[in-house]
Amino acid sequence: MTKRIACALALSGLLLGGSSFAYAQGGGMTGMPGMSGMGKIVIPPGAEFTVADVEFMQGMIAHHAQAVYMSRLAANHGANPRVLALATMIDQSQIPEIVIMQNWLRRNKQFVPDTASWHSMQMPGMLDDAQIKALNAAQGVEFDRKFLEYMIQHHSGALKMVKDLFATPGAGQEVDTNVFANDVVTVQTTEIGIMLKLRKDELP
Repeated sequence: MTKRIACALALSGLLLGGSSFAYAQGGGMTGMPGMSGMGKIVIPPGAEFTVADVEFMQGMIAHHAQAVYMSRLAANHGANPRVLALATMIDQSQIPEIVIMQNWLRRNKQFVPDTASWHSMQMPGMLDDAQIKALNAAQGVEFDRKFLEYMIQHHSGALKMVKDLFATPGAGQEVDTNVFANDVVTVQTTEIGIMLKLRKDELP
């Protein structure tokens, strides 16, 4: 069990009274939007990873970076303490994961996006400019409401990215990619459950 999974399950126990939630994923977007700026991906002969694996890691860096940005708004926007606790956990867990993905790309001699990439890449579930503006403008209960709505959307998009990865022939089989993608599903499904519970219990 990775550190992030352990943290997510521990927080789930604190915020949900020990129960966990599953969040069913429906249909939606296909493919990986927002990848056009990455350049041509070249897979060396004999490599265990695929183009889809590289695109997944590159896109998830941008995806995580936007989640970190969103989470860091909570402290200065009057967030409910339980919402703030969740936002802090997302922030502190996703930064190391960004480093893991960047190191994976470097190790495999692929283009490595930085954390500013969320401004120019649009992956499934990511907030658009209008949503970012609305979240920035919100305070107190309105911030809590928008943060939970938008982060559920955001996490659902991450699950869609994993689903698309594993639906691509040959993709998601390289060991590190497989472990990471499955961790994303475990943790973000748990966090969606936390957010659904918070939205039900804490918002008027």
